[in-house]
Amino acid sequence: MSLTVFFAVLGAALLHATWNAIIRIGTAKVTSMLIMTLVQGGLAVIVAFVSPVPKAEAWLWLLASGVFHSGYKIFLAFAYENGDLSRVYPIARGAAPLAVLAIGAVVLDDPLRQLDVVAILVLGLGILAMGHGAIRSGESRRLIPLALGSAAMTAGYSLVDGVGARVSGDATAYVAWLFILDAVMFTPVTMALRGPGVIRAPWSAWRLGAVAAIFSYGAYWIAVWAMTQAPIPLVTALRETSILFAVLIGWLAFHERMDRVKALAAVLILGGVVLTRL
Repeated sequence: MSLTVFFAVLGAALLHATWNAIIRIGTAKVTSMLIMTLVQGGLAVIVAFVSPVPKAEAWLWLLASGVFHSGYKIFLAFAYENGDLSRVYPIARGAAPLAVLAIGAVVLDDPLRQLDVVAILVLGLGILAMGHGAIRSGESRRLIPLALGSAAMTAGYSLVDGVGARVSGDATAYVAWLFILDAVMFTPVTMALRGPGVIRAPWSAWRLGAVAAIFSYGAYWIAVWAMTQAPIPLVTALRETSILFAVLIGWLAFHERMDRVKALAAVLILGGVVLTRL
């Protein structure tokens, strides 16, 4: 992984943690996620209009990705209704690198050094440790299966999009059509689950949703581009350093507790980042 890709992925991690924090601010998490998805879809239409149409071979990957992304957002929104940013986010993001590593070892041809594998495992362990306090602190246990569902969807779209973007040959066009399909799939599912009133929100919610959409779009475009430049499991694991940013945001902005488990997990995550650069 080149230094340019490394720092680009770290930037994407910061953007990802930020948009999650914005969604967490909203009183109606599902509505906030829907607003973000619709604005994202609108931005994607503009980008798709000026970009080449993805190759025919990429469309099956795009359709699969749309399903995974919609599932990811549904699980994540419901998880945030049951838990804090510093609890849900680590569990939701922590299991994904390990799943990608296990599946990727079977279905991908990306070369990984032994040290890369160790880095991914250390990162995954550190991120999972961040969520350890959910049970110990007596928080809602419903957040755990919901966050794990989000992690499973993350692993799915990470593998699908890494391969799909390579097949497409143009990461920008691929991401644009991905977000268009995501909006088309996510909107009716959300309305079916929460009713058509889920779209009703004040102008302030739409402003926040628009900001979250810009951050989310930028974060994922960087990630998909990086997957065309470096091994998919390594990029996926490095993206999960966003947990450090999420914990800081939770601590400073939401006044969430910083305990020893979180501090130890942060050290493990930083260690995993260092290992990716050795």
